Amino acid sequence: MKMRILSIALAAAMLTSGLTGCSKGADKNSETSGAASGASGDAIKIGGLAPLTGAVSVYGNATNNGIKIAVDEINDAGGVLGKKIQYICYDEKGDATEAVNAYNKLVQNDEVVALVGDVTSTPTLAVAQQAIQDGLPMITATGTAEAITQTGDNIFRACFTDPFQGELMANYASKKLNAKTAGIIYNMADDYSLGLMETFEKTAKELGLKIVAKESYTTNDVDFKSQLTKIAAQKPDVFFVPVYAQDLALIAVQAQQIGIKAKMLGADGWDGVLEKIDKSNVSALDGSFFSSQYSAESDDPALKKFLSTYKERNKTEANMFSVLGYDAMKMMAQAITEAGSTDSQAIVEKLAAIDYNGLTGNIKFDKDRNPIKQAAITTIQGGKNKFVEFYKK
Repeated sequence: MKMRILSIALAAAMLTSGLTGCSKGADKNSETSGAASGASGDAIKIGGLAPLTGAVSVYGNATNNGIKIAVDEINDAGGVLGKKIQYICYDEKGDATEAVNAYNKLVQNDEVVALVGDVTSTPTLAVAQQAIQDGLPMITATGTAEAITQTGDNIFRACFTDPFQGELMANYASKKLNAKTAGIIYNMADDYSLGLMETFEKTAKELGLKIVAKESYTTNDVDFKSQLTKIAAQKPDVFFVPVYAQDLALIAVQAQQIGIKAKMLGADGWDGVLEKIDKSNVSALDGSFFSSQYSAESDDPALKKFLSTYKERNKTEANMFSVLGYDAMKMMAQAITEAGSTDSQAIVEKLAAIDYNGLTGNIKFDKDRNPIKQAAITTIQGGKNKFVEFYKK
């Protein structure tokens, strides 16, 4: 996500539980286990970055909680290369400057051998620029901006890209929903939203899906009535809203108040909206569709076990971010195991060639280190997410 960049140095510390944890506090020393080097002693150190506080903390905490379940499973099964994983994570508050400062701390002070992070796109892009200089193996669970993996050969992702989702949802609107016209509202200051909008618009034109209204806003806006009134006037068949959950919760309610009847469409940033929207307003989301990374209705025993464990530990339901966090850590651990060492280049080579069966399905990477996988189309009805179908564009 495109965040306001602050010139504030990160002062945070790791709160550990066993060998996992993520710091929210300030001016405390990190608890450590094992030797100073990430590749020696009793543990293999893997770094993490996530927004655990701030506007997008719903994503950071879900991702981090999924990662911690993966770490515990790996360690309970004997660890990696005969050693436990020590997961060291810092709260970057959804800010690119904080993320880079935290990354430097992981590399210079904690001496991690790999990074599972970041979460939203703009901090992830900033960190990737640093990781390519260090050659550090890095996999983001949920950073969808296309430019992230274009940064360098050591940068991978577990999730779809923005262009993939934008193209897919334009196809779904045209071919499955038989839409002829579309309206769009997007955050012009957000990498995620902008990338989705651009690809949806481009694909829509190729398919003959006419864009009859396109309106923008910027981060921290809360009143969208002017833009929505213009969209309502065009009476589109579908309404593409490529934004994160906190904005969607406001836009959906205001769109309903204004009288927009079009089916709302979105992407994976919608996951978590049911936790953000007031329960009295959930009907504003009825009949909408979004692309997701997995289906909670899958019969996969591993997924069912994860969902149960997550709910028991966190007293809330897992979501897409939790599942992707789990898969990202599992892939990193598999790559280290197959590499037979913590050598950076060896890990990168094994990641590039990985054949991983996880909670979001089978994952292999294409030449740009993006996962080859299908999308789960989800609809919202009666305050609940419901799986519709797996869909390939």
